[in-house]
Amino acid sequence: MPLWGLSVRATVTSGILLTSFAYFLFSLQDASVKWLVAALPVLQILFVRSVTIFLICLAFGGRPLVAAARRSPVLKPLFLRNVLLLSAWLSYYTAARDLGLAELTTLYYASPIVMTFLSVPLLGEKVPLNRWLAVVTGFAGVVLACGVAANGLALSLPVYLALQAAVFWATATVLLRKTALQERTHVQMTISSGFFILFTALALPFVWQPVSFSALALMSATGALAGVAQFAMFEGMRRAPVSVLAPFEYSSLVWAFLLGYLIWSDIPGSNVVSGAVLIFAAGMIVIAGERFGGRLRRGA
Repeated sequence: MPLWGLSVRATVTSGILLTSFAYFLFSLQDASVKWLVAALPVLQILFVRSVTIFLICLAFGGRPLVAAARRSPVLKPLFLRNVLLLSAWLSYYTAARDLGLAELTTLYYASPIVMTFLSVPLLGEKVPLNRWLAVVTGFAGVVLACGVAANGLALSLPVYLALQAAVFWATATVLLRKTALQERTHVQMTISSGFFILFTALALPFVWQPVSFSALALMSATGALAGVAQFAMFEGMRRAPVSVLAPFEYSSLVWAFLLGYLIWSDIPGSNVVSGAVLIFAAGMIVIAGERFGGRLRRGA
């Protein structure tokens, strides 16, 4: 059934499911990158990741896909979005040198709040009370899970960089919603990965290190994983407003703690479990609000 033939509620629900799945896959990607960055530069990993996504797109779309990407009306917005994403990652990893994981994570997860704010002037979305409540509840869960409330944070350059990364990421996500309504997902993925290949290739002569076959395979597998995650996220953004999807970004924190336990045997404390409950509650607030709102609209 075509997208426009679906009911509004079914479309929003599928958007929530796709976006939640995307954040799960991005968490797996982050775990792989954490494994790789112990020996390899981040820009080298991003280059191989982007090449893998680009080749997967070409395998499915071929020359017609490249031609469509060249003529795409969202070429300039996607260029800006990729600049913002690269800036966000560079700010994030620079801040990571001086901030602990708890502080870094909490500051970065201010992005869903920024997304919700930006969705009003940039996308013209109307944000009801339940969505604001969900965003604030999820952020409270992040603060609790990371244990920042007890330690506090002092204003410094690393803190500023982490907040800057959150703003850049949020702005890039809002732009994604805008471009997702104007262009096919495969075309957007081709353009985005192509831009990232160009950005990271400029630094390769200065950072490239010889890699083993197993490391190259892991980087390529990370790219394939990121490609599926990108597809799910782009499709999710086509189906639901940013203010609906923003709180579900917090779910990636829960997956991060779970993967940390399964891969590195990091045992989460009671604060992590309590924070995860609040993050889960944030998602339930959105789902309940959308279902109740849908009933009210049908009744009217």
